[in-house]
Amino acid sequence: MMMKIMLRAIIAALILLPTMFAHGADPIRIGYSICKTGLFAQGAPSQITAYELWRDQVNAAGGLDVAGHKRPIEFIWYDDESSPAKAAQIYEKLITDDQVDLLLPPWGTPHHLSVAGVAEKYRFPIVGNTAASVAIRELKPGYIWFVTAQIPDRIGIELAALMSESGVKSAAVIANVLPFAQENFQFLIPALEQAGITVKLTEQYPPDISDMTTMLTSIKNADVDAVIALSYPSDSFLYMGQAKELGIDSPFQFLLVGPAIEAFMGAFGSSADRIVTMGHWSPHQKAWPRAMQFFKAYQEKYQGVPDYLDTAMAYMSLEILEQAVAIAGLDKEKLRDTIANGTFDTINGLVRFEGVENVITPTGFLQIQGSDMHLIWPKEVATSSFQSR
Repeated sequence: MMMKIMLRAIIAALILLPTMFAHGADPIRIGYSICKTGLFAQGAPSQITAYELWRDQVNAAGGLDVAGHKRPIEFIWYDDESSPAKAAQIYEKLITDDQVDLLLPPWGTPHHLSVAGVAEKYRFPIVGNTAASVAIRELKPGYIWFVTAQIPDRIGIELAALMSESGVKSAAVIANVLPFAQENFQFLIPALEQAGITVKLTEQYPPDISDMTTMLTSIKNADVDAVIALSYPSDSFLYMGQAKELGIDSPFQFLLVGPAIEAFMGAFGSSADRIVTMGHWSPHQKAWPRAMQFFKAYQEKYQGVPDYLDTAMAYMSLEILEQAVAIAGLDKEKLRDTIANGTFDTINGLVRFEGVENVITPTGFLQIQGSDMHLIWPKEVATSSFQSR
């Protein structure tokens, strides 16, 4: 009898052994900075929620697979106060003082470009997400990559094509003076002219703008088919509220960054219906089977829907890092080579990098349709077609 009890105890211990080792393993320390405060704080939650969902999912499954050995994830992060320069200082601290095992990127294009130099200096791989600029092509291929397909020169061509396809003949274009908006302005205006779309009005505005009434009144008087606002989250909210008050009813209205955030639809309800924005992911695309799984997991954790732009890109970057670490482990050069040369399966389909760019995912546009958001461009991945306001 005693032998049977001992045998059962040994078998039970052997069954639990992998779990015991996983729980006892040293955590993987992953560092990043985030815009918790400052000018870009409104955009940061879309990235943070992706990071925390991924961490919790991986830990619930036993930990991050590090070349065959699972270890729990532990985050170390700091508020960069929306300052690219401070972000660079933080990443240097994460590498040298905190001695993290892996890095996740900060929020926004200027911050990514700022920390790229740190990644190169310390030969520390970072898979970027919430960044898009023609300037990324000037970075030496090495230790940072970008999952986005929303590069301004491509946005200009594709947005002009969508507008032309949608019957737009005239447009007004307003732009924030911040770099990403200005890059889009630089490439969009000639693309519209090339497509035969008349640009009746252009205007620039500061990032801390608090009243668009005069500018939007001019747009209303111009009687254009399309209003293109090259905006960031805070000014997208401002535009939508004041455009509603003034009765701007152009059939095609585009806001660069902001409408993909759940709070945007929550704030404006039916008034936000049929607003177009940039983005290349949708949970409704059946060719990406994990997209809906991610969407439902996000809903369950946060009782809301993800930002179809930043949350999706952030999660994509985590999937790529996870798959690369499973192959290469934590050796920085092996990890760099794996990311640079691999093809990765993500919630947005396959991703492969050439230099620093994702060369598979197409530039796309989303539209709010009722209480949902759909991909409307390009046609080969669209989950719905454009609907006029």
